[in-house]
Amino acid sequence: MTRPSFDVVIAGAGAAGLMCAIRAGQRGRRVLLLDHAEKVGKKILISGGGRCNFTNLGARPEAFLADNPHFCKSALARYTQHDFIELVNKHGILWHEKTLGQLFCDGSARQIVAMLLAEADAAGVDVRVAHRIAGIEKSDRFTVRTDHGDFDAASVVLATGGLSIPKMGATGFAHDIARRFGLVVTETRPGLVPFTARVPDIAGVSLDVMASLGSTRFREAMLFTHRGLSGPAILQISSYWRPGQEITIDLLPDQDAATFLKGRKRLRPKAELRNIVGDLMPDRLAQALASEGVIGERRDKDLETLAAELKAWHVNPTGTEGYAKAEVTVGGIDTDELSSKTMEAKKVPGLYAIGEAVDVTGWLGGYNFQWAWSSGWVAGEAV
Repeated sequence: MTRPSFDVVIAGAGAAGLMCAIRAGQRGRRVLLLDHAEKVGKKILISGGGRCNFTNLGARPEAFLADNPHFCKSALARYTQHDFIELVNKHGILWHEKTLGQLFCDGSARQIVAMLLAEADAAGVDVRVAHRIAGIEKSDRFTVRTDHGDFDAASVVLATGGLSIPKMGATGFAHDIARRFGLVVTETRPGLVPFTARVPDIAGVSLDVMASLGSTRFREAMLFTHRGLSGPAILQISSYWRPGQEITIDLLPDQDAATFLKGRKRLRPKAELRNIVGDLMPDRLAQALASEGVIGERRDKDLETLAAELKAWHVNPTGTEGYAKAEVTVGGIDTDELSSKTMEAKKVPGLYAIGEAVDVTGWLGGYNFQWAWSSGWVAGEAV
């Protein structure tokens, strides 16, 4: 009995896999898109609080981490955020910009999945869910072995993502297959993830901060949790963090704290110092960081020291909340192994890797979806 034969089998029906399948199908390729889950696009459906932060107006190479920071340039230039917005508009999906260029559906993330499935159907893509791949082999062509039988293909695309959110079915499948074919996989770690840290026990308190690690800094909200710190500023900086490194947080990014405190000392010398600091930040945080006593009894030098501490609050995270809470995986299939123009493995003709499986990680706010669309599209152009 002959195996069903395709031009390309794509492993993983997430954002990158769907885009790759659509583009390859549009080019007349016989495409089989496989996913082990019961439905496609599960991470798309939960993203953006169910509204899918599908891209970012500011998507650019500088917003991505990789051992080779130049690798992502070609794909991002060939299929841009504006190309994806055009596709969304074509399907009549209403959207809005939230903050910092982040684009969300007005309605539901289900609209994005429905759009992609409609495009895949129009392109003749054979989509099969609940198919678990047991192995991939290559002689002249590829053999993809699944629990529903084997498939034959001229090309295979690894699009199963990374290790983040295992409860959604995330595994190291793409990395394992890459290694079996002799490709290097860089060290992986959780990204866009909350920190565990010894900080004041004021869970639920949030404020606008500037979080820094070396020359990298992000100005967004920070949230105190029962285990440490979270919020956009923390998630952003977490992708750059390594164990043992110290994070510096400006708790008052728009304030000259020393001038403010010394001015209040003159105006309200009998006021409690904690209450004065509470004029600058949430009261529970002020109570935790400022000492007792009235401000008029403090030397200006002491107020300058306190101001400096508030402007550069040092935190040594004990760790992160791991892949269970990470939005992305940092690291992955080494970009030196792939063509930046096609995403094809240099030493395994016909094998491609796209999306989160690759060592390219975007910032929070739609950047990782854009990498999925861009890398998927260029691979779809090539298979």
